[in-house]
Amino acid sequence: MSLGPDKNSENALMIQFFTWESAHTEMSWWKHFECEVSKLAELGVTQVWLPPPNKATISYFHQQGQGYDAYDLWDLGEFHQKGTTSTRWGSKDELLEAISAAKKNGIDVLIDAVLNHKLGADRTETFDAIPVGNTNRLKEVGPVRQIEGWTAFDFSARCGKYSGLRWTQEHFSGIDWDHRTKKREVYKIVGKGHKGWSLNVDDELGNYDYLLGADIDFRHPDVQRDMNEWSDWILHTTGGSGFRLDAIKHMDREFLLQWIKEVRRRDGRSRAFMVAEYWSPKIKRVLTYLNTFRGETAFFDVPLHDNLHRASKGPFDLRRILDNTLLKVRPNDAVTFVDNHEYQIGQSLESWVDASFKLQAYALILLRGPGHPCVFYGDLYPNDECYDAPTAQGLHLLMRARKDLAHGPSRDYFDHPSCIGFVRMGNTSRAGCVVVISHGNREARTAAEPQCSIRVKVAEGYAGTKFVGLFEPHKQVEIAADGRGTFTCRPGSLEVWAPHTPVSQ
Repeated sequence: MSLGPDKNSENALMIQFFTWESAHTEMSWWKHFECEVSKLAELGVTQVWLPPPNKATISYFHQQGQGYDAYDLWDLGEFHQKGTTSTRWGSKDELLEAISAAKKNGIDVLIDAVLNHKLGADRTETFDAIPVGNTNRLKEVGPVRQIEGWTAFDFSARCGKYSGLRWTQEHFSGIDWDHRTKKREVYKIVGKGHKGWSLNVDDELGNYDYLLGADIDFRHPDVQRDMNEWSDWILHTTGGSGFRLDAIKHMDREFLLQWIKEVRRRDGRSRAFMVAEYWSPKIKRVLTYLNTFRGETAFFDVPLHDNLHRASKGPFDLRRILDNTLLKVRPNDAVTFVDNHEYQIGQSLESWVDASFKLQAYALILLRGPGHPCVFYGDLYPNDECYDAPTAQGLHLLMRARKDLAHGPSRDYFDHPSCIGFVRMGNTSRAGCVVVISHGNREARTAAEPQCSIRVKVAEGYAGTKFVGLFEPHKQVEIAADGRGTFTCRPGSLEVWAPHTPVSQ
């Protein structure tokens, strides 16, 4: 798969350009992104994952939903629906202008595809359904009954432009609200044409077909046709280069694999990038899904994120930091990340990597080599949710180090539970670097162990030269005649050592 424009894909780097509550005080989010693309290119970014561009519904909490509460995938901020023409992020024209600017700066754009469900139906319908258990969706907890569900999507303002499909209850497999009784419960829709839950989904809760809203039945031919046409239309319309696939554990695997292949069948899209969100810290479960998709999509390395989170919260043996991760067992299929919008403090999947270990975590994914790293907007840009200024400053430095220094083969020195490191050997045009990472509370370290220290062998030709710290430029290490040097970092911190002079800040 393409990790960025061919002319700009060395040390490819993705950024998730939003947080959960993202908003700009002076301009639309799409305009904000357009204004930042040149800076992102300078930092080495080759791919941007944007928030879902589709029209969302209106909720009690948000007058304009983030897009994961998908109403109309075919409305990118063009039609007056749900009380607004623009989406939360801006207008369709602003989106197209921003993506065009990104491409001119050598950055590909990924579309966040929210395919699993719809919310904000235009009217209710009456149909037969069976309530099922909250913890076991295969267990029916009541008889068949008629319910009134929000399942009719007319898209009257769009008037059939782009897609003529008007969704009704026949296109869905479940819903969680009976408007007649005002009762919230998970209902499996039954009756003529309905096949129950898909069997090709994750087995969490017995069967995890249902997630929220009106759950889409991907076995329906109308649905399959509309989804295939949408994928072609949105990439052609926007100039997007691939997709981030939301919530795949809830979608029919057979359809989704066919859908991905259909995207790539189109002219010029054989290398379209795909990355799937399958949330589980258990490597065996992730590998089961990864193998099912036969290499057609990369996966976010949630098990690695879980290790990083646990390392930031308490005692952790850094020699085990890569154990049971995609980065270790399937690095070519791994999109590595430290945090994202779903793991922010206060979110349902909260597992935030603490600031005490955040830069060490980023150094592992950005500088070591294997995997395709993704930086989080919330860690890089000022925001009201999760911004930490020292982290952002250090992350800028690490991104530049990835672009300028993190080249050539990598050699690990994972020999101590609280102090590890690795060497990038460089190549004919790039110098390489040495990275030292320390874990734990620096105030708790004893005077007898004042710093983290490893002795490593660097690339040939550096005997007698000096390496300089990027975070503490006054520190230097001279390389001995045998090509070795002793590199350090402060306890509970990290250091990146570069030959001669530090990377530009």
